[in-house]
Amino acid sequence: MAIKNHFFLIFPFILFLSLLCSSNLAHAGSFFSAVTGGNWVVLQESIGISAMHMQLLKNSKVIIFDRTDFGPSNLSLPEAKCRFNDDAVKPKDCTAHSILYDIVSNTFRPLTLHTNTFCSSGTVDSYGNLVQTGGDRRGERVIRMFTTCDNDSCDWVELVSPLMNRRWYATDQILPDGRIIIVGGRRVFSYEFFPRNSSKWSNKTLPFLVQTRDSSQEENNLYPFLHLLPDGNLFIFANNRSILFDYTANRVIKEYPVMPGGDRRNYPSTGSSVLLPIQLGRGVEAEVMICGGAPARAHIKAVEERVFVEASRTCGRLKVTDPRPEWVMELMPMPRVMGDMLLLPSGDVLIINGAAHGTAGWDDARVPVYNPVLYLPDEDPTRRFVVLNRSKIARMYHSTAVLLPDGRILVGGSNPHPVYNFTAYPYPTELSLEAFRPHYLDAYYNDLRPSILTVETMVGRTVSFNQTFSLNFVLTTYRPRWGVSVVLITPSFTTHSFGMNQRMLVLNRLSVTQLSTYAYKVSVLGPTNANVAPPGYYMLFVVHVGIPSQAVWVQVM
Repeated sequence: MAIKNHFFLIFPFILFLSLLCSSNLAHAGSFFSAVTGGNWVVLQESIGISAMHMQLLKNSKVIIFDRTDFGPSNLSLPEAKCRFNDDAVKPKDCTAHSILYDIVSNTFRPLTLHTNTFCSSGTVDSYGNLVQTGGDRRGERVIRMFTTCDNDSCDWVELVSPLMNRRWYATDQILPDGRIIIVGGRRVFSYEFFPRNSSKWSNKTLPFLVQTRDSSQEENNLYPFLHLLPDGNLFIFANNRSILFDYTANRVIKEYPVMPGGDRRNYPSTGSSVLLPIQLGRGVEAEVMICGGAPARAHIKAVEERVFVEASRTCGRLKVTDPRPEWVMELMPMPRVMGDMLLLPSGDVLIINGAAHGTAGWDDARVPVYNPVLYLPDEDPTRRFVVLNRSKIARMYHSTAVLLPDGRILVGGSNPHPVYNFTAYPYPTELSLEAFRPHYLDAYYNDLRPSILTVETMVGRTVSFNQTFSLNFVLTTYRPRWGVSVVLITPSFTTHSFGMNQRMLVLNRLSVTQLSTYAYKVSVLGPTNANVAPPGYYMLFVVHVGIPSQAVWVQVM
């Protein structure tokens, strides 16, 4: 028995050495996950609210909020503050429905929301402030701002000018010129911009949103997936169809092939989507990946018959920049609906949260999927999916996840009920907050983990288009054969299984120079243009054989 235990202690090291000697090291760290599987840490047993929406901010704090008409939360507003909410059964509410979570100190403070943010949308603007749009009832046309600050004075501010239309289950995306486009919503088939252009202030209709609606009972095209492509146009996916859209001319440039299999991918048959990492040294290729969802009529069966059909097992990849793109379909290890997809700094995709049966909606899903899955985009198709260690907490309807600058995944939420319900069986309202630590944070990698010392740019930590800049970092064991890469990742606004504005760029590396025994300098070229990298704040990671450093914040201008 002692020999067996000793073998399992040294086996990961033996496996890693074999990977170092292999010809394919791009995902050495990812293969290592098959042994370690990552680990889970509960950060807070309760934050007082259920984390329906999450946004990481440039000061490494996370703003978290739910809806204002769940009823009283488990967190009081400070100084006996109260709000009067005519959307709720009990209009006077002295509890919080939003918090600001400090990653470093693992603490949080309550914030004050004034109108209902239920199933709303948002993104961070070019200055690093959260622009948050829409919601339900009195909140359906409200624009809210949260401006970061270094003290405890920041709180929600509602703008005087409303949205042009109600935006409930809409999707936001920042554009190359710094504006934000807001697309869709329940029974709304249009888009608009923030800030508005005074000469073109009206709503723009988008017939594609009408065409992709299954029925009034089962829309399956809410929270459409939006991705800004390197040519400046939008990829829009709804239900099982997608288009390339020129939002400046209100024109559909092309319609892509229908995603095979017949499964639905958008709310309430909620799948997820990412734009795979853009390699800036490889031209302007772009590829979208969509995973999970539910079969047609799955939501109607759950609501009307209480029959919870198995969720979709499929993922599809589409090279949207190819002249004649076709979907390439793959099977996940397990079915999943309401899962979140996150880009990791290693270039891999994490699929986390969700259920194996049913759909989104009040108590309309069963069988939580506790195990995250790691997807390796560049690996052999037979070895792309790696099942990771399971959580003990069900994260289903209204759960969220975001990537943090230290490489962890912040996970929270799950409330399948129209009010807070802490005694419901088997899925009570979940107020806890936990972190998933991927394989690359294991102690095995400490010698291979870069640590950024300084960022050398023209002005502060400002990255300009097509300009060279350098980073100094330390690394105990450097493997020059595989070198290092420098990546930029935007902090996403996550709700209902979609990370709005999520984006990862692998910069064009020019040189790596050794400065001393453990110190190195890498020089890279800034992003090509604003179509590739919309202006704003990004997390910058140095990645060595699949092991990322802790990120530093830079501003792309």
